[in-house]
Amino acid sequence: MDRHVVAAVDGSRQSLAAAQWAAGEALRRGVPLRLVHAWTWDPRPAATVPMGTSRRAWAEETLRSAAGGVRAAHHGLDVTELLVKTDAVVDALVAAAAGAEVAVLGSRGLGPLAGFVLGSVSQRVVARSPRPVVLVRAGVTRSGEHLPAGDGIAPEEIPGTPYRDVVLGLDTRRPCDELLAFAFDCARRRPGARLHVVHAYGAALRDLAGGPADTLPAPAGVLAEQERALVAAVRPWCGKYPEVPVVETVAEGRAAAELVRASAGASLVVVGRRDHGTHRPGPHVGPVTHAVLHHVACPVAVVPHE
Repeated sequence: MDRHVVAAVDGSRQSLAAAQWAAGEALRRGVPLRLVHAWTWDPRPAATVPMGTSRRAWAEETLRSAAGGVRAAHHGLDVTELLVKTDAVVDALVAAAAGAEVAVLGSRGLGPLAGFVLGSVSQRVVARSPRPVVLVRAGVTRSGEHLPAGDGIAPEEIPGTPYRDVVLGLDTRRPCDELLAFAFDCARRRPGARLHVVHAYGAALRDLAGGPADTLPAPAGVLAEQERALVAAVRPWCGKYPEVPVVETVAEGRAAAELVRASAGASLVVVGRRDHGTHRPGPHVGPVTHAVLHHVACPVAVVPHE
């Protein structure tokens, strides 16, 4: 695998925001950016294609325009373009993601309360990609990744302006090296960012007691036990990434709600997706990850793991 970040573009506002975010990620990683546009031939005219323009010509213009915008905003970044004609857009994007360190897709947002509308393509790519996929909403900007700077000054214009936190949702019942490695690495690449590790154990109590978690009193020592489990999972990675400040939160409640709460003011939220292989056909991302994708406003990285 040649090292690069890949972003899918289709001319929409959310895909252009994804391309710009992917460019920043490529710079942080010191790798090239590959922009991909997958298009299908159809004899019927599409509403998005101008009159008198062929689908291929419009696809070429869509990709060229997105690449031009990225190059103008990120001087010196190595940007390549890949136009793919295909009968299966999802297959083409999954194949593009498979060869990248990170794949980035746009996600249509309906506002802070409505959350994401993923769409079938995005959801299926996230569910099938063997590599981490980041979902980016329209309106996400480079400035939003950093803590506020002085009045009238964009944070990215001041070298060393700290990044906002990276938030990691971790289930200590299922240790996941891939998820921890990705989150620590992302935090390391964002100077000044803390890694905020969130573990909610309401689901564990419900499983053990057979009733709704919010109706159960926390047994004595459960909180301390959950805290010890989180420290044990995170400690080895703190040794590998001593430069990353780590904040740990253990809460009795629903994992999705705790992650949405923690995401306020974050630059990135990292969640996992269990790779079920061929045992569960169809797109599956898990209920917690699904909820986070629908309700978190900042970019969300979905990391596949066993």
